[in-house]
Amino acid sequence: METDKGVVLATERYGSAESWKYVSKDGVMERRRDGSEGHSGGNSVFGVFKSVFLPQGYPESVSDDYLQYQFWDTMQAFSSSLSGTLATQASLRGVGVGNQEATVAAATVTWLLKDGTGMLGRILFAWQKGSKLDSEAKKWRLFADVLNDIAMFMEILAPYFPACFTFIVCTAGIFKSIVGVAGGATRAALTVHQARRDNMADISAKDGSQETLVNLAGLLVSLILIPLVTDNPVLTLCLFFLFTVLHLFANYKAVRSVVMETFNEARLSIVLQQYLKDKQILSPPEANQREPVFFEFGQTVPIKLGVRLQEIAQSPEDLELALKENSMPYLLGVRNGCVCVCLGPEASVSDEIRAMCQAVVLGNMLSSSNSREATGAAPKQQKGHWEMVHKSHKLMDAIFNPLLKGAEAAGWDMKRTLIDWDEWRVEWKTKSS
Repeated sequence: METDKGVVLATERYGSAESWKYVSKDGVMERRRDGSEGHSGGNSVFGVFKSVFLPQGYPESVSDDYLQYQFWDTMQAFSSSLSGTLATQASLRGVGVGNQEATVAAATVTWLLKDGTGMLGRILFAWQKGSKLDSEAKKWRLFADVLNDIAMFMEILAPYFPACFTFIVCTAGIFKSIVGVAGGATRAALTVHQARRDNMADISAKDGSQETLVNLAGLLVSLILIPLVTDNPVLTLCLFFLFTVLHLFANYKAVRSVVMETFNEARLSIVLQQYLKDKQILSPPEANQREPVFFEFGQTVPIKLGVRLQEIAQSPEDLELALKENSMPYLLGVRNGCVCVCLGPEASVSDEIRAMCQAVVLGNMLSSSNSREATGAAPKQQKGHWEMVHKSHKLMDAIFNPLLKGAEAAGWDMKRTLIDWDEWRVEWKTKSS
């Protein structure tokens, strides 16, 4: 490759930021910037900002939704920082800062009780809900931020109820501890999603830098706000509600912008329902837009995954019915209005996806038949449930392989899932064994 300025020997590129070429001219090799790439941002203000606050290799090293999510996450962090300043001022006033009659001991006891109850709340929440935070990261992320706003609102109101001040701030402390666990855990889950080169640490570190910058900006604005809101409860509440609305809106937009390519219960159910309707496979962006980000109660038939055998079969006859027309390493049954799934130890990711799909199909059948069986006898009801289980086996035999291939072609990651299975694994004996 020759030019009027010499022979191009080689070219090199630093990510997508800049491109250089090595040119031989008069026996000397020179390194020149590739003019077709324009001026590099490497030495510009933008280039410095990018290297300080964005992961190395951006945008190739992160998911496509990274920038949009981080923008809205920055907006919510800024508004939350300002709301937190108002709540902190109220808490300090409540424990006696500026009050000559307040004692150091009383303020210390109140603060210790607040921190202690928060620590207990953190442990209990992680114990009860820790396994749910991966599979429903969007819902818990939004839940955490709503709960954080409630906690700050309680802290702002606490000084106006001195008789209940300690109780209110301790309750707010519990809420904030739950926020810390849910927010931190779901942020880690989203970091795993965003990392495209196994660069979770780099993304997490740069996210911390972005948050620090936002908190610094919030601190500067807070220095202006504090003199205005001191001894002015009306303005304090007005500003708090303004920041809260912005905070919640930004959080909603943030979780809505996330496009996960792995199946959880909600996304898999959405894709399956659409496939059953018109044989079309939704792409990850389409399914994520339909995924609910708020918790729903009583909408569908509950599904329990990874249960003990006794949840499905209470007798040898029940076990035989569960194994009828079933060659898969899982068992399905219905108990107390719930679809229960037992998983075998040799089940693969594909088997887990199929089991969840079949549970959704069985739940649809159960939901449509509940009104007809409401007045039926228990034995007749149970027989009808097993017939639905056998029917669901036949349906999955017909549709699952095309569904699986179509989902993979549509861009879904079929190597792993975020389906929330419990840890029970059951080995059963068939007649042939």
